[in-house]
Amino acid sequence: MTSLPTPTSSPLPPVSLSPDQPVPRASDLTPCIAGKTVFGFAGYSGSGKTTLIEQLIPRLIARGLRVSLIKHAHHDFDIDKPGKDSFRHRQAGAAEVLITCNSRFALLHELRGAAEPTLAEHLERLSACDLVLVEGFKNDPIPKIEIHRPAHGRPLIYPENPYVVAVASDADMVLPPPLSRLDLNDAEAIAAFIVAYVRPADVA
Repeated sequence: MTSLPTPTSSPLPPVSLSPDQPVPRASDLTPCIAGKTVFGFAGYSGSGKTTLIEQLIPRLIARGLRVSLIKHAHHDFDIDKPGKDSFRHRQAGAAEVLITCNSRFALLHELRGAAEPTLAEHLERLSACDLVLVEGFKNDPIPKIEIHRPAHGRPLIYPENPYVVAVASDADMVLPPPLSRLDLNDAEAIAAFIVAYVRPADVA
């Protein structure tokens, strides 16, 4: 059986923050759950969470991190296809179906009326990594960036959500401390913010 790559064990390269770039504020939130470092993203549908995360992943990898991701879907979903063998096996009642090949594998677990697992339980299923990005799980107590576009006409989340540590927006705004305002169009600065938040010892 091919072993999975291990996460980095050496410190990350120092992160240099420019003078005009906001520095993460101190927080009582711990970015570690179930033995894994986590950082979340919250925002209304269409705000750009997925696009931002897509831009952040390669930048975080370039900083030496092994990155994983958990996305919560607010609706029923299925990555399988009707008629395929794996789909037929699930329809027949299999509790789990693992599909594997020489480039990837996917585990399909049917809840069949059982309670949805918690974020911590999902994190325990993941293999070792340096950072888990979490899209969704808005009310779980993990540090997260709110993605906000005023043009969409939706209210800010942070006033009702104590777990937001920064707001990434495409418009200027004044935020109360200790919140930081990030430029939604500057993925490099947001990546630096995240690394500085979860690994402050690596900030130069």
